Amino acid sequence: KWKSLYQIQGERKRIMRETCSKYKSNNRRIITPYHVSRIFVEDKYRVLYCEVPKAGCSNWKRVLMVLNGLASSTKDIQHNTVHYGNYLKRLDGFDHKGIYHRLNTYTKMLFIREPFEKLVSAFRDKFEHPNNYYHPVFGKAIISRYRVNATKEALRTGSGVKFKEFIQYLLDVHRPVGMDIHWDHVNRLCSPCLIDYDFVGKFESMEEDANFFLHLIGAPQNLTFPKFKDRHSNEERTTTKITQQYFAQLSPAQRQQSYDFYYMDYLMFNYSKP
Repeated sequence: KWKSLYQIQGERKRIMRETCSKYKSNNRRIITPYHVSRIFVEDKYRVLYCEVPKAGCSNWKRVLMVLNGLASSTKDIQHNTVHYGNYLKRLDGFDHKGIYHRLNTYTKMLFIREPFEKLVSAFRDKFEHPNNYYHPVFGKAIISRYRVNATKEALRTGSGVKFKEFIQYLLDVHRPVGMDIHWDHVNRLCSPCLIDYDFVGKFESMEEDANFFLHLIGAPQNLTFPKFKDRHSNEERTTTKITQQYFAQLSPAQRQQSYDFYYMDYLMFNYSKP
């Protein structure tokens, strides 16, 4: 079993490196604090984890906290503690020497997810539930730009953004509000062409990949990757089927443009075109 998992890792890294050498000419670029701002540091087991939202990141942070001795079990850690507790250090918080030392000696990993599924998961989480950041900041701007005859109430609250409007915003070169980590490219979040990741896990094979990774770094035997869904736990996880229902609301042109938007992620992480 380990042998086949090693082979899968070798193949994923090969495809990632080949894509980088074919499309990116940044092999000689300097790594700046900006490039490592999404990377979390666990010094005890010497792990660097690049956070990709909607690909198991809350549970990965819980695992890192347990490894670090900040909690005894992943079950004990609340969502807000994970995201707003600032218990985990980020790599950009170290000086130049500290950054390079860790990049050169720690095990660097990232977990990814099929780009459209990740996108729909983010949309459902941020726009289909009350949210006192995404509705006023993104919702208002999206509704006022893309909805014809929007009601005063919709313009005031920014609630009720439709998926089609969200996609219009995403594909607009003159976006009314900037990018957000929840729908940005993995390529941009984790700089895989600049940072040579040792381990590439996939959300789709999370349990197997995660526990293989924990085995590789020599984590305690009783620590396994948590299975629970972090937010809106009574709601069905975003599946391929659910993703298709959302994308069915778009025109063929919008679907193609969305694919083009995430093209590098599809290529680099070997996901087939939906």
